[in-house]
Amino acid sequence: MAVLLEEIVQSVELWLKLIRKPQPYVDPNLDPVLLVPGIAGSVLKAVDDNGHGERVWIRIFGADYKCRTKLWSIFDPSAGQTKTLDPKTSIMVPEDRYGLYAIDVLDPDMILGRDCVCYFHDMIVEMITWGFQEGKTLFGFGYDFRQSNRFQETLERFAAKLESVYTASGGKKINIISHSMGGLLVKCFMGLHSDIFEKYVKNWVAIAAPFQGAPGYVTSTFLNGMSFVEGWEQNFFISKWSMHQLLIECPSIYELMACPDFQWQHNPLLEIWREKHDSDGKSSIILESYSPEESISIFKEALSSNTVNYDGVNIPLPFNLEILKWANETREILSSAKVPPQVKFYNIYGINLDTPHSVCYGSEETPVADLQQLPFFQPQYICVDGDGTVPMESAKADGLNAEARVGLTGEHRGILCDHHVFRILKHWLKAGDPDPYYNPLNDYVVLPTAFEMERHLEKGFQVTSLKEEWEIISEDPDEPDKMADKPLMSSISVCQVGEDQSSRAEVHATIIVHPQNEGKQHVELNAVSVC
Repeated sequence: MAVLLEEIVQSVELWLKLIRKPQPYVDPNLDPVLLVPGIAGSVLKAVDDNGHGERVWIRIFGADYKCRTKLWSIFDPSAGQTKTLDPKTSIMVPEDRYGLYAIDVLDPDMILGRDCVCYFHDMIVEMITWGFQEGKTLFGFGYDFRQSNRFQETLERFAAKLESVYTASGGKKINIISHSMGGLLVKCFMGLHSDIFEKYVKNWVAIAAPFQGAPGYVTSTFLNGMSFVEGWEQNFFISKWSMHQLLIECPSIYELMACPDFQWQHNPLLEIWREKHDSDGKSSIILESYSPEESISIFKEALSSNTVNYDGVNIPLPFNLEILKWANETREILSSAKVPPQVKFYNIYGINLDTPHSVCYGSEETPVADLQQLPFFQPQYICVDGDGTVPMESAKADGLNAEARVGLTGEHRGILCDHHVFRILKHWLKAGDPDPYYNPLNDYVVLPTAFEMERHLEKGFQVTSLKEEWEIISEDPDEPDKMADKPLMSSISVCQVGEDQSSRAEVHATIIVHPQNEGKQHVELNAVSVC
């Protein structure tokens, strides 16, 4: 019996080996796509002198310890680089899967709550169903997001990546899709290396890019740090304090500060409730407001005694004016960058979410007595419209000649897996069967279904009758039907009389909109013209 069972198992194993998984559909006519992530959106490895590497961003086990020992850094103004405190290791980005591994799932070890560490994962899966193929038409570019967006080493790697993608795809120009701060990196490269950009790039789509900064987000980051993920999952990752100490020495964060030259509709402010004493010793509680430029003095004072202990040594980490100077020079490059004539630029930005814009510390009941205590205060936000991180006003103000700008309801990172974004990208990339009636600006399809026109003379009058029908298709399962149960009807009449009373023209039109059913809405237009 045992022998027979073993033979059955061997037969089944052989049969399973013969079964081939269905190969995904591949469209050889597609132009290549290069995905560029934003801050904290690339897997980082720490590699020692012996070539041994371990993933340090991001990881669920020992995340906080690895951040403090492998990622904490200090800025070197002579090199324009923030250098890791550990002299025995260097930070590298893995190139597995043609660069896609580093920007797909940032912590492959995560099982529960894995969505919080998925970055471009959903988009990669979706694009493969459209016919894109890893290594042929689909690529990723991860980078050390601690560095400046104009860090020379990053820009050199980006130039080499463009050339390699161009070659691998058989000489086809590239569609770049960037997210968040990745848009600033691409814009910096475009401004500094316009010739290379024009040579290799066909289209650039920026998603949720903080073109004019993320004021509320960055102000609270400088004073309190930030969480990589929100909710219960943040307990498994890096503490807010460890992130605070990391980001104070990152040029990329300084380059996300509010652009000082931008004309904001409402100027972003840092507000502090403080107790003041007059010459007679009487105290009063007042609310002080500081513009982005004036906030620098507050950052300096609040972080003046900030230190970290690394390997038994106390290292001062104040607000870094050398990095600020570097970031202001980056801003000048970003403000002067232009899209080359042969490249088309598109902008998708998030809307309809409360987004931090101004930040307030303290209250009338608990004023701030010492600015160095600000990192221990809970910030209160004054919000504007945006994606929860980047204000709509900032993301929309790209300063470039854009083919289209589309605002969609979506959270800053969650917008990368939004089906509206997928439909728009599919249309712009000309992937799959093209739909000439799709309108990305409104995200619906208008499909003509009938058209009839008749002209004839009746008692000396020219009579023209017209009948048209359309179907409006909007694939949004979350949207409830907004139509009533009965069709809606509307009519309009126009009459024109010339100087000669015998010269007369009339037109009557009726439009009927039927209730929506399964994402489709039927519209009829009937018109009669008499002249």
